[in-house]
Amino acid sequence: MKSFIRKIFEKENDQHVHRQFVRFGKGIYVKKAALNLVKSSLVKARGSFEYANDFVNLVAEYPAKFSGVILSKEQVPELGQGKKKGELIVYDVSIDSETVKKVRDQVYFMLLDAEGPGLNLKMKKKLPKPGKSGSAQVDDKFCQLEADIKFWPKIKEAFFWDIEGKKALITHDFLIDNIKPPEGEKDFEKIRIMAKRLGKITRKMIVDGVESVREANFEV
Repeated sequence: MKSFIRKIFEKENDQHVHRQFVRFGKGIYVKKAALNLVKSSLVKARGSFEYANDFVNLVAEYPAKFSGVILSKEQVPELGQGKKKGELIVYDVSIDSETVKKVRDQVYFMLLDAEGPGLNLKMKKKLPKPGKSGSAQVDDKFCQLEADIKFWPKIKEAFFWDIEGKKALITHDFLIDNIKPPEGEKDFEKIRIMAKRLGKITRKMIVDGVESVREANFEV
């Protein structure tokens, strides 16, 4: 599987990538989608809240048990009875990898812990409150994955595809300079959700002490 950031760089924009940008208007958003890697006999990968679904999807490729909270904007029958909280429906769940695969395209965020052979995922259960760009410290410990070294190829494929090293710190800046609304739509909320964001992503990496930068334009 590929993280939403990798999909942006490889021009593979889908509904999961689009959802990440619905909350953004025009502007510059710094230090988003933070990642931290320490690789030895174990792989320890940490990430900010933007990666919650990506971490869960990676673990769900293997047999595992999940527990925690799933947030959805619509009813998901497979998850039972949820609780309405604002615009979201909150599900307290205890599920397996197969159920994750069934519901992941329907839901908003999966804030789940997981355990499987050689895999352990811990995650916070509340999304951070929106803040002004750069005004809050980045929480790169929102998602914490510890895995046997045999899982490194999959973890690298998803999150660290473009680096070689044992320690890494990665952040991203988003520049959104244009918003393209859907043609013919009159409903303001639908326009906000369906509109495409155009701009540039800057990937800032420190790998084994060496800094580098990559950039890519996007329309998501």
